[in-house]
Formats: sequence, structure tokens, C-alpha cells
Amino acid sequence: MGTIGHTARFTLMIAAVHLGGCATKTASLDLSTSAPAPTTSTASVEEQAIESYVAMWSDFADAATTSNWQSPRLTDHATGNALTVITNSLREDKERGVVTKGRPTHNPRVSSQEPTGDRDMAWVEDCGDSTNWLKYRADTGALADDRPGGRRAITAELVRTEGAWKVRAFAVREVGTC
Repeated sequence: MGTIGHTARFTLMIAAVHLGGCATKTASLDLSTSAPAPTTSTASVEEQAIESYVAMWSDFADAATTSNWQSPRLTDHATGNALTVITNSLREDKERGVVTKGRPTHNPRVSSQEPTGDRDMAWVEDCGDSTNWLKYRADTGALADDRPGGRRAITAELVRTEGAWKVRAFAVREVGTC
């Protein structure tokens, strides 16, 4: 997967967001940003962006163990549409009596970065693995569906405001895309 093109358009796949998902629902977010010119960023900036990206997934995985869509930790590393997709996904799971067990794994890298005045932006590409992060019925402990997890390409847009990196949007592709 290369750098995000001149106009970034993410399709946010709610089922894929929780990576072991059930029915696929999509919501589009047209980010319409200019393609970032390849820049040489310092390792510390890249490390900060990656750390926040991985922390967002960790916060999500922790909240998913009880489908706690109101977890205050969700806002620590997610904002905007990314936060909305995560909370909506967890709320739907809670309503359906579904929890998620296990943890996803990630192999992210910053694909590009650019300063934008008072905010910095970074784009992360990842091959997330949901093999050990699946949905279960909260009442019986049985698997909620027969969909296996697997390796999925993920693209995320992060913004840094007031010194903190947060994921603003992300797209999760289907199993087998990386």
C-alpha cells in the first residue's frame, strides 16, 4: 500500500473496525486533503504517532472486553470520525450482547507526515492481525459468528494538536489484504 493519494477518501468499515466483526456496515468520510509530500521526519515524531496509533487499538481492545462504549480512555488516542466509529461499534456490540476477547496485533509504520500550521498530520499504514481478537456472546461465551480473524491492511490519519497525537480517521480492509 502506498502513500495516500491526492484526495484521501476512507471507507470506515464498522464490522472490520472491530476486526473480528459481524455484518459489514460502512460509513464514508471524505477527508479531501492534499497528498502530503514525502518528508523526512525525525524518529521521535514517528515514534509518537505510532505509539498513539497502537494505544488507540489497545484502548479499543480493553473497552471491547465488556463493550464499554463510554470508556473515558477512548478519547485519549482517538478523535473525530475514528472515535465515533469505535464508540458506535462498541455500543452496537453492547446492544447485541457481544464482547470481544483477545488482542489484535499491529505492524504500523508512518507512511508520510506534514506540518499544517498549528497542527501536524501523519499517515500510518499497518497490517493488523485480528486472529486472536474475536467476538463472543456475553451470556454463553460462545463465538458470536463463524468469521475468523486475520491479517488486514489498515490506513490511519493522525493529527497532533496541543502536543498530542490522535487518530482522526482510519480504514480497515478485509481479511487477507496484507
